[in-house]
Amino acid sequence: MLFRWVFFILIIIGFNWYSSLAIKTITKNHWIYYSYLLINLLIIMNFVVQIIFKNFSVYFFYSLGLVMVSVIFQISIVAILVFEDIIRLPVWLYRIFNNGTSSSLSEIPQRRLFISQLSILLASIPASALFFGMLRGKYNYKVIKHQLSFNRLPKDFNGFKIVHISDFHCGSFDNKEKLTYGIDLINKQKPDIILFTGDMVNNIADEILPWKSLISSLNAPYGKYAVLGNHDYGDYNSWNSDEEKIENFKKLITLQNEMGFKLLNNTSEIININQSTIDLIGVENWGSGFKQKGNLDLALANTKANDFKILMSHDPTHWKEKVLTHKQHIDLTLSGHTHGMQFGIEIPGIIKWSPAKYRYKHWAGIYQEFNQIINVNRGFGFLAYPGRVGIYPEITLITLQTKESSQSV
Repeated sequence: MLFRWVFFILIIIGFNWYSSLAIKTITKNHWIYYSYLLINLLIIMNFVVQIIFKNFSVYFFYSLGLVMVSVIFQISIVAILVFEDIIRLPVWLYRIFNNGTSSSLSEIPQRRLFISQLSILLASIPASALFFGMLRGKYNYKVIKHQLSFNRLPKDFNGFKIVHISDFHCGSFDNKEKLTYGIDLINKQKPDIILFTGDMVNNIADEILPWKSLISSLNAPYGKYAVLGNHDYGDYNSWNSDEEKIENFKKLITLQNEMGFKLLNNTSEIININQSTIDLIGVENWGSGFKQKGNLDLALANTKANDFKILMSHDPTHWKEKVLTHKQHIDLTLSGHTHGMQFGIEIPGIIKWSPAKYRYKHWAGIYQEFNQIINVNRGFGFLAYPGRVGIYPEITLITLQTKESSQSV
């Protein structure tokens, strides 16, 4: 473990020094040069101290965010300087052999001022995006609306409005005013039902307490339902004992119930309008590479084969691995988990990209296969990096429609 930390710090110091060569080329002011080195080192050391003392508070996430800004800035500069050095190397070797001198250092071509200026300019683009993502992006809530039509949907549910939210990660919130705006925005959609697809906390149930009354104010006439995500089990925290971890989990369940959410842990609920019904199904977390406690067979035990079904399952890999091939037809699945990596580019109808696509086939938005649909919510909160760039916190408003009504519009 110690070796890893030493190696990590040495790598960072190496990037810091290499990137500082661009500063040194642009200005001969030693104060600017050494200030650059010192600021980057302080950012890294602050982060290391947070880890050593296990201070995983909101302050830790900001420390991590600053590390990301610093490292991305340095790596971007280094990438351009390395390209320049690849060109400088053969020139240097040519001068040595051509001039026949042993004073090799004097033959090294000087760095070009333009290249150093360009490296800093280009490095400022991703670094600034990450920095402003911390200031504004993480609370830049977006309401994304979908009208989805189904053959099996009962007519009484035509126009039924679902707000799908996911991944609050309460331990990351740090601005009550902004969060209040987000909660109010959910209520302004006037949903018939609110469905939350897991990760209420980062690890610890008490993360909910500062925001409990605010989240409790979410309102929908047909209720609020939730399932568990991988972070809700407390698996990523160091506990003093197994009993402490169990008590934390019990408290999480209690707090969610007190906020008005009914947890569907491998079970189902019937939603009634007049004489018509649909099945709302919830499973515990099941994810490829993550905890797999979700039991779809058990959750479907009290449902009928021909009923319209909505499944709440935190991880979208469950849809691909288990739901699509299940003997029972699941009309609509709601998931979260990916956060869209909190970083990407989305221009409707033009481009939709995030590093998340290299890990998850279904990482954000609507997908359809075998006449089954999944919506992957981009998440309401944030985790680790305390910001969002291009992939903003999402409130999904889904309006259910019968096929007949959608065709007549």
